[in-house]
Amino acid sequence: MTEKQHVSGSYWLQTAPGGADRPVLEDDLAVDVAVIGAGVAGLSTAWELARAGRSVAVLEAGRVAAGVTGHTTAKVTALHTLIYDKLRRTRGAEGARLYARSQSEAIEHAAGIVAELGVDCDWETRSAYTYVVDPGRADELRAEAAAAKEAGLPASFVTETGLPFPVAGAVRVTGQAQFHPRKYLLALAEDLEARGGRIFEHTTVQGLHEGTPCRVSAGTGATVTARDVVVATHYPVFDRALLFARLSPRRELVVAGRIEGERDPDGMYITPDEGTRSVRTAPLDGDSGDRLLIVTGEHFTPGTGDARERFDRLSAWAGEHFPGVDLTYAWATQDIDPTDTVPMVGPMHPGARHTYVASGFGGWGMSGGMMAGRLLAAQITGEECAWSGLYDPRRLLTAVREAPAFLKTQAEVARHFVGDRLRPTPPVDALPPGEGAVVRVGGERLAVYRDDAGALHAVSARCTHLGCLVGFNAAERAWECPCHGSRFGTDGHVVQGPATKPLEQRDI
Repeated sequence: MTEKQHVSGSYWLQTAPGGADRPVLEDDLAVDVAVIGAGVAGLSTAWELARAGRSVAVLEAGRVAAGVTGHTTAKVTALHTLIYDKLRRTRGAEGARLYARSQSEAIEHAAGIVAELGVDCDWETRSAYTYVVDPGRADELRAEAAAAKEAGLPASFVTETGLPFPVAGAVRVTGQAQFHPRKYLLALAEDLEARGGRIFEHTTVQGLHEGTPCRVSAGTGATVTARDVVVATHYPVFDRALLFARLSPRRELVVAGRIEGERDPDGMYITPDEGTRSVRTAPLDGDSGDRLLIVTGEHFTPGTGDARERFDRLSAWAGEHFPGVDLTYAWATQDIDPTDTVPMVGPMHPGARHTYVASGFGGWGMSGGMMAGRLLAAQITGEECAWSGLYDPRRLLTAVREAPAFLKTQAEVARHFVGDRLRPTPPVDALPPGEGAVVRVGGERLAVYRDDAGALHAVSARCTHLGCLVGFNAAERAWECPCHGSRFGTDGHVVQGPATKPLEQRDI
């Protein structure tokens, strides 16, 4: 990575810092609904419920819209790479239509919210494209375009795009959108509070008691009593239905920089090739007409490989295809993939009566989170929703639809859980400044980081979620769990769940 490419914060966070912190939950509270997580799914759900007259409390371990949602590429589209041909085969034509309808209506609903609240969030209508450069994959794109059109989207197969390089074919869906996610969600949070909703930041939830009513316990010792509870923490912090076995974490990198307005490719693009490449632009402040080019890709399992090399590859690709762009931003995001492609939104487990979950958006959390907010609000208020069954987390595992991906996911978790404990470790003395590694000290594996001044910092290498060993991400200077995606700072504090407790400190 070049010196200018840093990962200290995303463009969205830097251009919408969010003002003063909201309070920490310190006193017991009683509400109709407790929502855990203040990303797009959690805030969308809370806002819909407050508008329906429910009293709502949102509990966020960090800051509003500063986690995964604050690091997204912020495409608001129903075209999710290559999904409709697969859905047509695995869920039938009706399942594909329900998926397209639910995502499209979520986008329309969000556009209505922007207009209703007068939100200045750079909302722009754009066409979305899934493209390939390999002629051998063109028929795959033709099938996807036909399936998406059959599902009800304004889709077509094209061979010309606004990209500055030729493509073998692309699926184009018109009338999609892109926006500044943090500006949108901060406005949603303010309106939620104006409607009587409560938002608590820096409040980690550590316990959930299901009952009538439910009780949510925070790390501060305070308890929220609620009739209904929604777990919208990206990766569920509670697993009452073995959802962990059906979800896998995936990390992706983002680089961005200024581009002249006349070079704007005028669309949102993604290809499944080359470890995924995604391209879009965003408006920049000022009268120059320049825009921010945003390039995403290089997906990988958290805690594995060298993220710096991946940043270099992504930057090189951006420089090759958009020469002269000065890449001044670099950050990373994390996605959760369900084993059967469809997100899990609804009752948490077969016996759940008042607990709900939203997870597994597979990289499409903007439209998915907006959809989840409407779906969960409908279920909690007793309204009918045509696509409840499609997204139901209690859906059964089927050999045809999900078993191969399920087995692959579990094999990967087992490989890390066992194999990482057998891997030889480097000596502590060989660790250079700014680097970290899992080392064996006195029969225990420790996660050891040497800071730029040369001082060593050691914590247990055992993830506090389910016990896998963490790996070091040198580009972001973080410990990451390859099994379920928990992330920790070099001092062991939780950066991202599902872990809720820090890595234990060790002396070295």
